Amino acid sequence: MDIKEIQSLIKFVAKSGASEVKLEMEDIKITIRTGALNSGAETTILQQIPMGQQQMVQNPAAPVAATPVEATPTTIESEDSKYITIKSPIIGTFYRKPAPDKPVFVEVGDTIGEGDVLCVIEAMKLFNDIESEVSGKIVKVLVDDSSPVEFDQPLFLVDPS
Repeated sequence: MDIKEIQSLIKFVAKSGASEVKLEMEDIKITIRTGALNSGAETTILQQIPMGQQQMVQNPAAPVAATPVEATPTTIESEDSKYITIKSPIIGTFYRKPAPDKPVFVEVGDTIGEGDVLCVIEAMKLFNDIESEVSGKIVKVLVDDSSPVEFDQPLFLVDPS
């Protein structure tokens, strides 16, 4: 595994919202931890060399996400300009239900309040509850269940009135 692959892995983990990821191969062991510190975010990589020596690399500029993650509402600029768009705060897989045998969190027409769980996004085997920061009525669900989502991808349209 070269340094570019490690850097890509760090970026992916930081965007995913995972707090810790461990990767073990024949001659290498990598642990990536993200967390807010007093001086900012820190990502630590612990790489084990075949001889048993360890190196530590720190990246103080790595971004961090918390769980549960609050979705950031934004106003959409179109014919639906009266609606607020709730976007994905992380990349991962979008799920409308907490489990396959459970009902969906919200349906079109449901009234929601601040802090209500709207969906779950799985990132790196961690399930992150996506909570609403606005109150209103669900107008449209923009993503299909079990679909991959990107950072800042619109998930729901909400009528705040």
